[in-house]
Amino acid sequence: MKIFQRHAWSLTVDEARKIQENLRHEVITEDKLKEPVQYVAGVDMGFEADGTISRAAVAVLSFPDLQLQETSLARRPTTFPYIPGFLSFREIPAVLDALEKIKTIPDLILCDGQGIAHPRRFGIACHLGLIVDLPTIGVAKSLLVGKHEDLPETRGSYQPLIDKGETIGVVLRTRTKVKPLYISSGHRISLLTAIDYVLRCTTKYRLPETTRIADKLASAK
Repeated sequence: MKIFQRHAWSLTVDEARKIQENLRHEVITEDKLKEPVQYVAGVDMGFEADGTISRAAVAVLSFPDLQLQETSLARRPTTFPYIPGFLSFREIPAVLDALEKIKTIPDLILCDGQGIAHPRRFGIACHLGLIVDLPTIGVAKSLLVGKHEDLPETRGSYQPLIDKGETIGVVLRTRTKVKPLYISSGHRISLLTAIDYVLRCTTKYRLPETTRIADKLASAK
């Protein structure tokens, strides 16, 4: 997979913020997917050596049967500090290294993190989607920004995630009576379509199979 780098990665926080503010205007939150979707991918991160080494994992699955087709791992030195709201600058360099290794190009990527459900509407799913020019979804395990109403406990239930009067995503129950996930558009996909694909990629676990497999690879010792 060939990747065009949009900017440098050795940045100050102020430089990173300016990149987010500039690139967020390029994010597309309408459906621009290749149909039919045949391959979905999950990307996730782990860290080694007290956080000094980033370990990125990619898992590509066939869709809709969710059979594992290909995986890749990449390691590189961590060059950006852990700062909420700026995780893409810490994580994407290694993710891009892992994506460059795969031969099966996914039609859709599910990211372990936020899409537009982000203070500057430019989470890791948006950032990655713009760089690789593929549809992406933010599938986060925790809330970063926004508020929502109480959620029914049944699978498939969701409530809008609202920030400053804007719907930036949903809180989605992917398994009955299990903690929900926070779903938002990354790039080239609408929120309703993102919800649909997350549920179709989720079987008997809380996480979509894409994310679950990538998470296991990224965190393996």
